[in-house]
Amino acid sequence: MTFLYSRPDRSVVASGARQSFDHVDDAREALADGDASILVGAFGFDAATLCALVEPVTFDRYDEPRVPAGGLDLPGAVIASRNPPPEKHVDRVRRALTILRHPGGALRKVVLARSITLVFDRTLDPITLANSLIAANPGHNGFCVDLTAAGGPYFGRHLVGASPELLVRRTGREVVCRPFAGTAPRGADPDADRAAGETLLASAKNLAEHRYVVDAIAAALAPLCDDLDVPAEPTLIGTPAVWHLATPITGTLRDSATTALDLALALHPTPAVAGSPTDLALRTIDLVESGRSRDFYAGAVGWCDASGDGEWMVAIRCLDIAADGRSGVATAGGGIVADSDPDAELDETTAKFATVLAPFGLA
Repeated sequence: MTFLYSRPDRSVVASGARQSFDHVDDAREALADGDASILVGAFGFDAATLCALVEPVTFDRYDEPRVPAGGLDLPGAVIASRNPPPEKHVDRVRRALTILRHPGGALRKVVLARSITLVFDRTLDPITLANSLIAANPGHNGFCVDLTAAGGPYFGRHLVGASPELLVRRTGREVVCRPFAGTAPRGADPDADRAAGETLLASAKNLAEHRYVVDAIAAALAPLCDDLDVPAEPTLIGTPAVWHLATPITGTLRDSATTALDLALALHPTPAVAGSPTDLALRTIDLVESGRSRDFYAGAVGWCDASGDGEWMVAIRCLDIAADGRSGVATAGGGIVADSDPDAELDETTAKFATVLAPFGLA
């Protein structure tokens, strides 16, 4: 088992597994009781039922991002299927809009997702893909997680991605979150690309969607933190594929016993990956997506040590690689609000797929 985690200012490499946890409460208890010195891994979109956390044999943390060497060799790939097909996803968005626009309805935002399946012409090495994604990302964001600890059908599978979104970081009593919501595709022409970012930053629809996320995170942190700093306006953040609205939120932890994993679970799922209000959004996702499991997509990847320090990024822009390394499933979602345009929402998911398609020359 090798675990990779890279952010612009720090990175982690861990290997081996002293013990594994397929339930997040067992992992939290082991950390709290001193039975585990550190945890690395992931929990799923449904954190209560899906967990792949391990206490590694080795754990090395660096105060710099991972910077892979060049010459990374990846197999050829083709898109074998789309689930659902694009026109079906547009129909699902229209169905969600009917719910969102219902007079007196309480639903304000729901995140709908679709997937693509890639098939490779030879075995894909997860570490090589992770290094490729990290090298291509300006912030060196990326991760690779062995999902074997989740058991059953997850044995031998890996989740690899280049998420730009920090769910939470805890360093001593300092807590930092940087939620993302609101997206626009990047453009090849510099002037058009800059205009797309400026339009996003001025978009009432996207600003409202983003605010749902910020307000929910602030509300979740309020009982746990003092001195919360929540900026009134978001900033514009660019990845190679898309522009995002992002807001840095900071606070001071009230109780030092609250760990980074505790914070991640208190925040998850944010409206950025589920919707608002959360319970109603989750029921709507189940209804509109016909009960399809999101597995580890839109869960969280990260680490937490015995002192409670650690950090977790949202598991997006990722590929779930099959145990034999010959195929993988990528999922992308978008936040739907009452004035969303169904075709634009399809375009947004297409733009988000570009992160995992680009290394294979498919973006």
